[in-house]
Amino acid sequence: MKKRNLLIFLLLPLFCLAQTSLKIKNEKETTFPLKSLIDSTANKMVEKPLINAVSIGMVYQGQEFIGHYGELEKGKSNVPTNQTIYEIGSLSKTFTGTLVAKAVLDKKINLDDPVQKYLTEDYPNLSFNGSPVRVKDLLTHTSGLPNMIPLELTAIIKDFTNIDTPKKMNDILVNYTQKDFLRDLHTIKIDTIPGFNFSYSSAGIELLALILEKTYNKKFDVLLKEYYSKNAEMKPVQLVLSKKEEKNLAVGYHCDYPSITLPNQKLPWGAAANVKITVPEMIKYIKYQLKNNADVAESHRGLVKVNEKFSAGYCWRVLKDEKMGEIYMHHGGVPRSQCFIYILPKYNMGVFIITNQSGENTPKDMKEVLNTIFEKIQNKNLL
Repeated sequence: MKKRNLLIFLLLPLFCLAQTSLKIKNEKETTFPLKSLIDSTANKMVEKPLINAVSIGMVYQGQEFIGHYGELEKGKSNVPTNQTIYEIGSLSKTFTGTLVAKAVLDKKINLDDPVQKYLTEDYPNLSFNGSPVRVKDLLTHTSGLPNMIPLELTAIIKDFTNIDTPKKMNDILVNYTQKDFLRDLHTIKIDTIPGFNFSYSSAGIELLALILEKTYNKKFDVLLKEYYSKNAEMKPVQLVLSKKEEKNLAVGYHCDYPSITLPNQKLPWGAAANVKITVPEMIKYIKYQLKNNADVAESHRGLVKVNEKFSAGYCWRVLKDEKMGEIYMHHGGVPRSQCFIYILPKYNMGVFIITNQSGENTPKDMKEVLNTIFEKIQNKNLL
């Protein structure tokens, strides 16, 4: 089987007739059958051999739509619902980015602050030729830090499609603490000037959580819950579920293997990949991103131009499109689910899509759905 590195953004044999789709809160019909469009494109996705279930949440011009399709487990007709909790992987990073944006606007953190400023131990290795790793470099994946700490995780992820990859990852993380992370941080070598070369690093986002804790003198998970409960009217954002909540956690499948994959273990802080959430709560998150208040506007600001196609913001990919203007997006994935979020402020639109399968073609399958939705809306001149 072909193998490739799928970054953990960190990461029905037959069409199932069981499906639901619904519209929430706003009952006013649009002039375009958006619900029918989402239904038809999502149904095509669950016809693919490896895709079991798909959930989509979309906000468009004040309208809110949610659709659930397929079945979570093969042959069980257990359609996802609004109570289904998903692991959104690296999409969690955008939650962290907004917290840092607030801290910057509150003048509690400066983007050019050396990371060393927030560390109690001396880390002379977090610099290259006198240029220190800064907060800005962590946000934009230009720090030179590896994808994962400990380094064994980076090596395992490169063999993502191996059947043993999820278990190997969990075995490493199950007892891996924040203290272990800070110990291993001493072993990292920066081999390029920070701030220039884009190299995806979940380890850098974990370090941002520590910086936020030092800044506000609160645990990261508390900051996460307080901020989004207050500002986005979301239920407390969860990194670790209670036993009761675990009953609603979506099962998932790794690549083309038929057995259910175990849930992902928590990273030391959880800032890079551990948010667990329902689709209705993601609708609230999208609406908050579209409000474009000061915190959101700052988090969407492109800090480093990576290439002609995109810039890196506060953990967001900032894309520019001739038709749609600026687009803020992120991919998320763990070994048993993958998702995308797209925020398009110019047209007051945002969409979240997730499936409980994680393989090398899963991002392409989801992008096909999103591209179809965007293209058909454009053809109807709604954009």
